[in-house]
Parts: sequence; C-alpha cells; structure tokens
Amino acid sequence: MKDYIAPLVPGSIFHIYNRANGNEKLFSTPENYKYFLRQYQQYISPIVNTYCYCLLPNHFHFLVQCKEENIIEKHFLDNCKNIQTLIGFGNLSGFEKEQFLSNHISRQFSNWLNGYTQAYNKQQKRKGSLFMRPFKRVSISEERHLINVIRYIHFNPVEAGLCIQPEKWENSSYHLIISGKENSFINRSAVIEYFEDLENFVYCHNNSELV
Repeated sequence: MKDYIAPLVPGSIFHIYNRANGNEKLFSTPENYKYFLRQYQQYISPIVNTYCYCLLPNHFHFLVQCKEENIIEKHFLDNCKNIQTLIGFGNLSGFEKEQFLSNHISRQFSNWLNGYTQAYNKQQKRKGSLFMRPFKRVSISEERHLINVIRYIHFNPVEAGLCIQPEKWENSSYHLIISGKENSFINRSAVIEYFEDLENFVYCHNNSELV
C-alpha cells in the first residue's frame, strides 16, 4: 500500500511524515518550530497519542496512535456545526462510520498543515503551498518496527549532519522523553516501556549501529 493511501484508522499506529516543496524550508526561526508544535497540539493531540517526533528545517516526522473510535467520534461531534452532517453521521453503519472518522482524522492533519502554511506564508511574505501533498503515512503493526521507527526518527538530524547525537538536536521529542516529565503531549511512559526502561532507551539512542 502506498504510504499516502493508508487510511488513518482509529486505534492504529502510524509514522506520519512530510517535507517542504522543492528546496523550501518549513522552519526559518526558532519560533517557527514552537508554533508548529503548538498548532499540532491544538489540531492533532485531541485525536492521537504521540510517541515521538522530530522537526528538521525542511521536513518532519511523527509517530502516533490514533485514539479509539469513541474519542474520535466525540471530537467530531463537538466540533461539527453542520446539522445535516450530524444527522447523516448518526445514520451511518458501523463500517461507514469508521471510514467517516478516518476521513475526519485525515482532515484534521490537513487543517493543521494548512493553518501553519498560512501563518508561515504571512511571516515570510511568500505565497503558495509549503508542504508536499498529500502528507505521507505508513501503518505500523509490529512492535519491533515501532521501536526501530522511534530510533529512526530521533536519529534523523544525525543522519542529516545537523548534530552528532540525538540529544544535541533540540527540535525532537528525545529531550521530553528523558526529562522525566509526564505532562507533555508525548506519551513518554509508553515509549520507555517499549524499550523496557529509560536506561535502555538512552543506550539504544547512543549506539547508531543498532538503528
């Protein structure tokens, strides 16, 4: 299945990524990175659990698990103001409802990226699309694959020659995971559990040959 066709099914895990068009940058200032994450938390955090992320000057990566169907449904109902759409949603069958909610998740991602593009264009005095379309995603069903994707995402700036170790790159979830804080939008405890403990998480990220 092509990486941009995989449906964003409630309860499933996905590697979400995308890059700027051509040689464009996605982030030109430190505030751009912060604003991008604030918009992510507004649009996306209510409907996914986030395991990790990394933002680079011209592309980004997130590893997320779409929340359960009842949570996605509540989010849609709370934010939909179209009465006809609400009535139509109430008449859908189980399979149709899952497809509808999958489309809602995808639309939230598009709204997030479109909103950032508008703000970035205004700041940089540019016009047109910023991101490649559609945004890319790969479904992940095996735990080993998930662990490798976490390490891959955190190692992206190292592979890009932007730093020598994941901990040296500020614009990723690595610092949030090793910080000990549980009040961020990153599901820190779940990530550490996949690696068994924090010590092994750090060990794996300090040994590039394991990636």
